[in-house]
Amino acid sequence: MRMPENMEIERRFIVDAREEKPWRAAGEAVSIEQHYGVGEWLTVGDNALTHEGHVVAAVSEQQRRHLNEVSDWTTRLRRKNATYILTYKSRLTKDTSLELEWTVSSEMAERLLENGPFPSVRKTRYVVTRPDGFVWEVDEFEGALAGLVLAEVELQSSDQSVTMPEWIGHEITGLSSWSNRALAETLARESA
Repeated sequence: MRMPENMEIERRFIVDAREEKPWRAAGEAVSIEQHYGVGEWLTVGDNALTHEGHVVAAVSEQQRRHLNEVSDWTTRLRRKNATYILTYKSRLTKDTSLELEWTVSSEMAERLLENGPFPSVRKTRYVVTRPDGFVWEVDEFEGALAGLVLAEVELQSSDQSVTMPEWIGHEITGLSSWSNRALAETLARESA
């Protein structure tokens, strides 16, 4: 069964990172920095997202319809190694979100970030494919969140079963206070 386009079903967990960290040896490491709230500086047009009259990303008719019909978006600008990705994400249920993404030029990303500072988090992500074929993303947070490790696995349906790795701890799926945005906003409040 294939998941509908632009839908993301995932479960999230706290990881027990006190002992060994097997995901480091089993996965590719990616440096990630995420900035939240950049959508305040964007305008949705007929066929593009714009910032101060400059096109940030082309928008399909379906994406434009979603952007105009849904009001509860979290916006994120992610730097993943040297690539910038703009995301609009809206939670539909505890484990399911509508997600729209566009690759953004580094020049445009830097232009958007000049409007900050924005609440942000930094982390190293390890992408691990387990023997059962499930792909786990394990995030080791940096800076003020150093020591926090979270993992998520994407599913094809909410009731799909998955074998938990031995390092998985408490499930936090649907707990908004554990979202990356909430963590970033907490850090921003504490540093203000």
